[in-house]
Amino acid sequence: MYRLLFKGVLRWLPTEWVHHVALGGLRAFMFVFGGLARRLLLRRDPKLAVSALGLHFPHPVGLAAGFDKNATAYEALSALGFGFVEVGTVTADPQPGNPKPRLFRLPRDRALINRMGFNNLGARAVAGRLRVPRSVPIGVNIGKTKLVAEDAAVDDYVASTRLLGPLADYLVVNVSSPNTPGLRSFQAAARLGPLLRAVRAELAASGRPCPLLVKIAPDLADSEIDAVADLALELKLDGIIATNTTTSRSGLRSEAESVEACGAGGLSGAILKARSLEVLRRLHQRVGNRVTLISVGGVETADDVWARLCAGASLVQLYTGFVYGGPLLLWSLQRGLRRLLAASRFDSIEAVVASASQSS
Repeated sequence: MYRLLFKGVLRWLPTEWVHHVALGGLRAFMFVFGGLARRLLLRRDPKLAVSALGLHFPHPVGLAAGFDKNATAYEALSALGFGFVEVGTVTADPQPGNPKPRLFRLPRDRALINRMGFNNLGARAVAGRLRVPRSVPIGVNIGKTKLVAEDAAVDDYVASTRLLGPLADYLVVNVSSPNTPGLRSFQAAARLGPLLRAVRAELAASGRPCPLLVKIAPDLADSEIDAVADLALELKLDGIIATNTTTSRSGLRSEAESVEACGAGGLSGAILKARSLEVLRRLHQRVGNRVTLISVGGVETADDVWARLCAGASLVQLYTGFVYGGPLLLWSLQRGLRRLLAASRFDSIEAVVASASQSS
């Protein structure tokens, strides 16, 4: 039903407008049907549960940052069946993001191109919306305010951490979006190390333990991925999220003119499936089970989730797959994971995750 609606109606409407309507619809849905939906769609099956980052997840599939930028719909999204939700990206100061249009669909590739530019209401406003108790763990993804100079970026991240760290179940330092000038330069170990140390020091000063993760791009060279992994081990970082969107346009089936018309921005969707899995495997070979790995990029099916778990991810995120798959996708993924688990030699998802560590 959703695919027919998407092909017949949604794909012809402005992408960002549909996104805002979807968020409003989710909030209304939560108000009317939230309790019933949570009982039906987020079944508490202990076989699917995962313990990671010192947290309990009802199952390993969560929503990546970018969908619920301002923490307005995370409870509704958990009611749809997500095992966890990552809000943001949030910057210390409010900012409107890049000029519209800035979000585009490539239906032939089940892909999106975005140059949103971290549009959000700012850390203080988002902090006011993070409430407890929560149905599932809520991560917070933080980025650099665009107008802040690069030499002041560390202080900018620390300011966001001061407001959001005490309220997050885990905190993600985003240095991998292609839509903030100069941001990806912070993936270099020499710049990333001081940034992560400063954020961690601020988290420690808050007096509330909060797992710290970093999110990296799929466009890093192998040597750069290794450097991030080694830095994570050196700093005893809690986790790495791999991967963000790509600036590459290779391998797309969409007409070149359509792709070019979208302009600059990060590409997400099925085209990232192979690369994100490759980055995950390389990271896992380097860090084993000493650093929690969250895999994102091209995830659409239960088989995709299973492949990431077998490759060393403890948790898996999706975004574009949700846009194309619709609101019942999480129900389908949980059902698929139960089927795969029943057909395997494992008795739980935790055992699948553990097996990857044992074989590394």
